[in-house]
Amino acid sequence: MGMARRRWSSAIAAGALLVCGCATAAQSVSTAPAQPSAGRMIVTVQTASGPHQFKVEVARTQAQQSRGLMFRTDIPADGGMLFVPYPAEGPPREASFWMKNTPSPLDIIFIRKNGTIASIAANVEPFSETPVKSGEVVSAVLEINGGRAAELGIRIGDTVRWAPAR
Repeated sequence: MGMARRRWSSAIAAGALLVCGCATAAQSVSTAPAQPSAGRMIVTVQTASGPHQFKVEVARTQAQQSRGLMFRTDIPADGGMLFVPYPAEGPPREASFWMKNTPSPLDIIFIRKNGTIASIAANVEPFSETPVKSGEVVSAVLEINGGRAAELGIRIGDTVRWAPAR
């Protein structure tokens, strides 16, 4: 019985360390400069005026999606970040983003499971902690430089597809 108690106590202690480690990691995500995410994709948005391509970083994990484009000031004109699948864990759902620690205005493009654009939050204010919501269930989100969607004629209903960059 003593051995069983020690194992149980060890398991509880290990669990406590794991929880503390997660909290510390979450705190460092919100205060440390963002690191580029693994992999790049070529995202093509098919508009009425033709296709527009972006070479973007991919945020696949929850940590990458939490960090997003925080602290970035050097986003290329045809760059950005694709959050796929969104969310990283669990089934598709309504998305909610904010601009905390994000110094550059962004267009946030919310993408349905069928690849069409559900909504666009244009020129979202840097550093804002006001939630920006998709308004419906989405399975991917594309962030690009603020104003680019309007400049390129990207609209709700346009089709978005992506493939690994070569």
